[in-house]
Amino acid sequence: MNVTRPAFGQRDASEGRRGSDAHHARADAAVPGEAAVSASDMAKHLHERIANLSVPRLLRQTVFLATLLLAWITLKPFADLSRLDAADLVTGQETVTYATYGLLALAGFLLVVRDHGRALASLVLPTHVALVGWLALSVILSQDPTTSMKRLALTAAVMLLTASLPLLAQTRAEFRTLLAVATLGLLTVCYVGLVVAPDLAIHQPRDLMEPALVGNWRGAFGHKNAAAAVMAMLLFVGLAVMRTGGRVSGLAILGLACVFLVGSEGKSAFALSLLVFVLTGAFAAIRSFRGRLLITVGPIVLMNLFTVGTVMSDAIASIVGALPIDATFTGRTDIWRFVIESIAARPIAGHGFAAFWGTQTLRDLSDDGATWAGYASHSHNGYLDTTLTLGAIGLVLLVLVFVIGPLRNYHRLQTETGNAGPFATMFLQIWLFGLLLSTMESFFFDRGDPIWLMFLFAVFGLHYLARFRTRR
Repeated sequence: MNVTRPAFGQRDASEGRRGSDAHHARADAAVPGEAAVSASDMAKHLHERIANLSVPRLLRQTVFLATLLLAWITLKPFADLSRLDAADLVTGQETVTYATYGLLALAGFLLVVRDHGRALASLVLPTHVALVGWLALSVILSQDPTTSMKRLALTAAVMLLTASLPLLAQTRAEFRTLLAVATLGLLTVCYVGLVVAPDLAIHQPRDLMEPALVGNWRGAFGHKNAAAAVMAMLLFVGLAVMRTGGRVSGLAILGLACVFLVGSEGKSAFALSLLVFVLTGAFAAIRSFRGRLLITVGPIVLMNLFTVGTVMSDAIASIVGALPIDATFTGRTDIWRFVIESIAARPIAGHGFAAFWGTQTLRDLSDDGATWAGYASHSHNGYLDTTLTLGAIGLVLLVLVFVIGPLRNYHRLQTETGNAGPFATMFLQIWLFGLLLSTMESFFFDRGDPIWLMFLFAVFGLHYLARFRTRR
């Protein structure tokens, strides 16, 4: 989505507005003549457009598409979950994954730094610097520094790559096209998997970790929860594509993503997507920052209260127990109870960046023979998981950077840069969905997790839109 000059631009708001007005004037003047253009003229124009495509521009488009498809499909799609090494197959070969993200991050940075150096420099904020510093310090304080350092390296590469992602497209039209191509590419792969290899695209009774999910669609993803969450986010992408002129592709994305979401039986993702649409409407009606802060934080607090709160308060547990739902939240209460006890051991600094799940620390603390300890990979709550690994300091920085910061940016982009529109709404919806989903799932700082990458994409998108005008 270019910010003045390619993607997010370097001009101020007034200059961008004059350029935009001039663009509209030229476009309006050209409309009557377009109807009279002959087929030969159109072919000649198309040939000239292809000839004028520069290598750097093709590289930017390639990196954009490769980033999203790598995060969504991974290097090892359609993993066989009946195998003992299924966990490794889902994430792909570790060395190749690290190298691929590292190369893409370097390529993305080099491709945008010349034209969008100011946009990248604008990311150097006190809260961002504090978060980066604390992440580095958490490696030093970690109970498993080697694991923390290795996992932070991949997380840093993903964050750098995603910071470049909104800047790679030259114009808003190109941004829409690239989003549509990547999204339809993912959906095609997932649906082809259902037809060609249903035993690998649908949860089977032989799956070792969660055989109870039999029949749930997962497509190229390793779990139906990840598939459902991404499909819910694609609903927001489809709407943005449709509202910016891609009616056919937008409707196709909406329809295919909605059907797949139903097939995955992602009830939480579906319910949260509906809630996001409601909250988006509330954002349009309520213009004050304080009001929007309440709209954002209120649902997060309530959802945490009536989920994690059930293991901390008997009164809340009794209220939830009276509701027609699974009061254990599919076994999550046992994990939450264990996590809260583990947080108490290191409440300020945490156990170290990504140095708990899948490490010796977990095995040492889960000495009660808990059956889930062998396969649990996160807390099923992003806010708990952040406190567990990064401590209370990390949780505070998470709120400042990923809750307060994007909210301020959305509030600012509507009043200062005039960038309110379908893409701003899309970023807002993906961001809100991620915050709400984190009350039931964990993806914050989770390396190449597709939900985490999409969440970062929205956060950086809002940041740039709040500071730079886009190019049509």
